[in-house]
Amino acid sequence: MDKVAKLLNLELELRSCEPIAEEHCEEVPGNFLKNAFSGFCSKLAEQLVSPNVTLPWILSLVGSGSGFSGMLVPLKNLGSLLPQLAVSGAIRKYPLRKYFWAIPAFIQAILVMLMGISLMFLDGWEAGTAVVVLLLFFSMASGVSSVAFKDVMGKTIPKGKRGQLLAWRATGGGILTLIFGLVLYFFLNSWDPMAVILLLVGVATILWILAGLFFILIKEAPGATDGGRTPLQEFKAGLSILKKDTNLRNFILARAFLMAIPLAQPFFVIIGKESTQASFSGLGIFVIASGIAAMVSSPFWGKFADRSSRKLMLLISVFGIFNCLLVLGFMYLNPSIQSIYLFAPLILLNMMAHGGARLSRKTYLTDFAPEKERPLYISLSNTLIGLFTILTAGIGFIAEWFNYDILLLFFIGMLLLSMYWTYRLKEV
Repeated sequence: MDKVAKLLNLELELRSCEPIAEEHCEEVPGNFLKNAFSGFCSKLAEQLVSPNVTLPWILSLVGSGSGFSGMLVPLKNLGSLLPQLAVSGAIRKYPLRKYFWAIPAFIQAILVMLMGISLMFLDGWEAGTAVVVLLLFFSMASGVSSVAFKDVMGKTIPKGKRGQLLAWRATGGGILTLIFGLVLYFFLNSWDPMAVILLLVGVATILWILAGLFFILIKEAPGATDGGRTPLQEFKAGLSILKKDTNLRNFILARAFLMAIPLAQPFFVIIGKESTQASFSGLGIFVIASGIAAMVSSPFWGKFADRSSRKLMLLISVFGIFNCLLVLGFMYLNPSIQSIYLFAPLILLNMMAHGGARLSRKTYLTDFAPEKERPLYISLSNTLIGLFTILTAGIGFIAEWFNYDILLLFFIGMLLLSMYWTYRLKEV
């Protein structure tokens, strides 16, 4: 399973804190399965209210407009970043960190439930406003839990089994996502849309509660309170490096414009739904595509990244441009031949590209950054990308003010700029 984890690229996002010393790791029988079951629940819950696929479909259904859908991914990223800037070092000071994962999980359950209530009683811009605000707080809770997860795993799972744990969580979550997509496609397509929405929200709420309960049951020994540093501290120290390191500046610009790929995903979902007039069975197909992409994208791109992560970033930009052009072409097809089955591969391509984008930029930064200064490079890059995310929050209004054609051309322009800055990167 360690090889599977490596193949699937299941390493956690890089952090600023120093790793926990192995002498603080204590294996307790049952911790592995408790963590894995928590992961199964949380991974499926994330897909049930995914800001990339499910929520854009729902907001389109209640007439919120593409502007609100365009805020989903930026607010998700921003919400996840804020806790990492503010509390990641402080969490390390507490001898028991499992509660910093479990309590946010319960908060996420409450916020998901509030989303469902909002969608029951609101529509249009009011529903859109409620969902994006709740998603921001949801993502902030998720950011806190992600900070705590690595430390808890480091203390409760021995080094030789951590890859196995990540593989179990990802594979189990992927399988459950595929099952959910199949159920949505075959069994829920005739249901009333609001009934389906409430079912999704209700199940996601229960799953977050279960995920938190499984995580609380993990037996974590107190200790390992040293090595905490906040990314904000690293960011301040890293500004001097940014001024001197031209390649780092080029990388941050290339990564920023490569965000066109995840930013485009909610709009692809909306275009597919509105062009084909698909029912919830269409959402089921998109969820199935999401599950497939999550399981196969990293192994597919991994060999390219091993050869040259810089060239992979270039390839992904070209891949993304091609994907946007295909979606643009689909919009001009005769309505009689437009179908959700014809559009689904375009969603799959976008999700595959997203996996390649994440893999390539993470690999490049890991290989390029000097080992002793890697925390500085990580914090600086993540913080600046977070600031860039704020600027992209209103990108969906381009479609409202103009049309989807202009929006797709805007994404193509971003990817061309990413290609330019990637071309200027040094080969590592």
